[in-house]
Amino acid sequence: DEEDILALLHFNLIKAGYNAECATHGEEALQAVAAKKPDLILLDLMLPGIDGLEICRRLRADDATSEIPIIMLTACGEEADVVAGLELGADDYVTKPFSIKVLLARVQTVMRRKIELQSEADSEEIIRGALRIHPGRNLVQVNGATVDLTFTEFRVLEALASRPGWVFTRYQIVNAVRGEDYAVTDRAVDVQIAGLRKKLGLCGHYIETVRGVGYRFLEGM
Repeated sequence: DEEDILALLHFNLIKAGYNAECATHGEEALQAVAAKKPDLILLDLMLPGIDGLEICRRLRADDATSEIPIIMLTACGEEADVVAGLELGADDYVTKPFSIKVLLARVQTVMRRKIELQSEADSEEIIRGALRIHPGRNLVQVNGATVDLTFTEFRVLEALASRPGWVFTRYQIVNAVRGEDYAVTDRAVDVQIAGLRKKLGLCGHYIETVRGVGYRFLEGM
């Protein structure tokens, strides 16, 4: 609602290559978001009418706007409001007075994160026989029934099922799940595979043991 700061933000966002639209009141902001669903919202907490925290709450409660990234703008010393905003689902915050370079860096980071998440969510399902794996949603189903897997179990299954017939050593499985140089023993990998097979039930046999080497996912499934 401070016109000079609003003009500064608008100018620098346009200069950085973004399309930017402004609102100075809470009600106006909600109407603008409904009319043109933005890729990101810079939200001042202190607004006339509906304040920023209430706007954040309403946006997160609406399925149409719940996933739009929100960066809060807040004055120094408003720690309680920052905490409340983050608990309501804001993605980041910048305190006033702020550096334009810092703000633009935050915008870029949040936008990049959104693109990465969309890319994962849009990734194709992996279908192997009665098994369906949706990487973006971390969802696994056997004959239509959802299987509750841990993060590690999911990543192991995704790695194996993505390349049926390919033999993975235990070291390669660790790299696929945790990255290189992650200290995990062969026994720990075997325990993960055993648990995974048990949870997959009828599809557990899709994961084959290659003695002396590692594991592979059955071809032709």
